[in-house]
Amino acid sequence: MYYHGRSHFEHGESTATGILITNLGTPDAPTKQALKPYLKEFLEDPRVVEPPPARWLWKLILNGIILNTRPAKSAEAYETVWNSEGEGAPLLRITERQLAAIEERVRPHFSGRVEFALGMRYGNPSIASALRELHEKGCQRILVLPLYPQYAGATTASTLDAVSAELQTWRWVPELRFVRNYHRHPGYIKALANSIREYQAEHGKPELLVMSYHGVPQRYLDNGDPYHCECHITSRLVADELGLNKDEYRVTFQSLFGKEEWIKPYTDATMKALPTEEGIKNVQVICPGFSADCLETIEEIGEENREYFEEHGGESFGYIKCLNDRADHADALADLILQHTQGWYEREGFDAQADEAERATVKANAKALGCPY
Repeated sequence: MYYHGRSHFEHGESTATGILITNLGTPDAPTKQALKPYLKEFLEDPRVVEPPPARWLWKLILNGIILNTRPAKSAEAYETVWNSEGEGAPLLRITERQLAAIEERVRPHFSGRVEFALGMRYGNPSIASALRELHEKGCQRILVLPLYPQYAGATTASTLDAVSAELQTWRWVPELRFVRNYHRHPGYIKALANSIREYQAEHGKPELLVMSYHGVPQRYLDNGDPYHCECHITSRLVADELGLNKDEYRVTFQSLFGKEEWIKPYTDATMKALPTEEGIKNVQVICPGFSADCLETIEEIGEENREYFEEHGGESFGYIKCLNDRADHADALADLILQHTQGWYEREGFDAQADEAERATVKANAKALGCPY
């Protein structure tokens, strides 16, 4: 196996801390042609679809049926949201703005160099390309922050898999820190509560606040995944911050895939039942597990589930946007980064003059030993 190094390494050059922000990803375009490789990469990830013992059977179903039918349908859905946050995919545009806001807040806390990069688990820009970007900039310490507040094997662990797969090809592996979750971070909880207060100040309070999270199969929970628990912790803390009792909010799970049982209650079934079975006609929905608005929030919640609710007698449906690049959200994410980079060379106790002198010594010694670079 070939292990690659940096293309332009020089003895005595300055080092840096790298901050890698990641999210799920998006296809390159809202077309069937672009969706097919994106969905293939996504659905072939064993963290996303934990296959039966006969893995060949899942590959047969995926390549023979799903990838020949689902891309066209998904492309139609993406087309409806594609330019909702500027030119291109909303998730990518928002995450780019989040990165800029984070960098603005974090950079002043570093005396030495700090570099930032964005990588998507599926699609472009990839996690591998983002890591290589940081590598080429001399980052010898890298913090990875996946923008998944609640840990799940299908998201957070899959991100670590992708980071590890890339680093396994490097000759010079950096010091690595990885943010596992932030489902109860005070700044994140307050930002969610603030966004709800602001929405309700304009639209009034509903009969029920629904907190909808992306679902996972029930067997993942049964096998020890903590995601379900962390979603409920976040919801309880937000409710406490807002002063809500247990009857004033509900936790549901969306984005079901396949025929097996997923964690419940389902968001779509809830929207259909609220008006007919409980007489609740006024709801507001927020998606705390999504750090940025995307297909699953804009189209699935804001359009599809709104229709379910109204078709079954609901009268008022409000969708509260994700935290996106709100200032309080950026503050919380920057605080996370500062917590996890404590003690690193470029941040604390960095002496620019001493660093320059040491680098000059290293370069001179390398030259005396006959090294040309």
